[in-house]
Amino acid sequence: MTYEEIMQKLEELGSEQTKRTFSNHGVKEPCFGVKVGDLKKLVKYVKKDHELALRLYDSGNSDAMYLAGLSINPKQMKKETIQEWARKAYWYMLAEYTVAGVAAESEYALELAKEWMKSEEEMIAVCGWSTYANYLSITPDELLDIAEIRSLLNQIKETIHEERNRVRYVMNGFVISVGSFVKELTEEAKQVADFIGKVYVDVGNTACKVPLATDYIKKVELKDRIGKKKKTCIC
Repeated sequence: MTYEEIMQKLEELGSEQTKRTFSNHGVKEPCFGVKVGDLKKLVKYVKKDHELALRLYDSGNSDAMYLAGLSINPKQMKKETIQEWARKAYWYMLAEYTVAGVAAESEYALELAKEWMKSEEEMIAVCGWSTYANYLSITPDELLDIAEIRSLLNQIKETIHEERNRVRYVMNGFVISVGSFVKELTEEAKQVADFIGKVYVDVGNTACKVPLATDYIKKVELKDRIGKKKKTCIC
């Protein structure tokens, strides 16, 4: 399918109800309001066309940008392109999922994560923490810098409640990711989760809730899934 055909299909799949829901979460125009499940049905038409995926992201249409993230091959991405994607990720769905997932599976995962985590721009920092959390979910423990991850847990313990709104959300997610995917640090993550307790995030006019890290990690333990890595973090 061509770019024009994909955009037309996205418009057909969009609904005002979904668009209103996305609007409550922070999306801006242009946006058709396409459910993620419907976007995934279009991946097969974009997946083998790298330039098409890049053009979809550059469109500025949130639905097309999300589809690009589902379709792109992260290993083919240039670092500068991923950085540009991060700068254009103006709301959390693009920052926490699209950019973070692609960056985590790219050759530049840790480099970009650590660069972005220090950013004064909220959504860039969100990209960073989410990228690192996603990286933990797909990377064997023996390839991880345990000391660095432990240091980040301590940083979260000391600063999370004073951080920017959406950064608090992804920091909480980082604790969950460490506890769930890094077996060596599960107990330390549980201690940090217990210390920080409930994390308040203003989710606007939505029904979204911030998961309690202690409860989330406990559920993973009960399923005997601690340390079980994922094949992909793009979703």
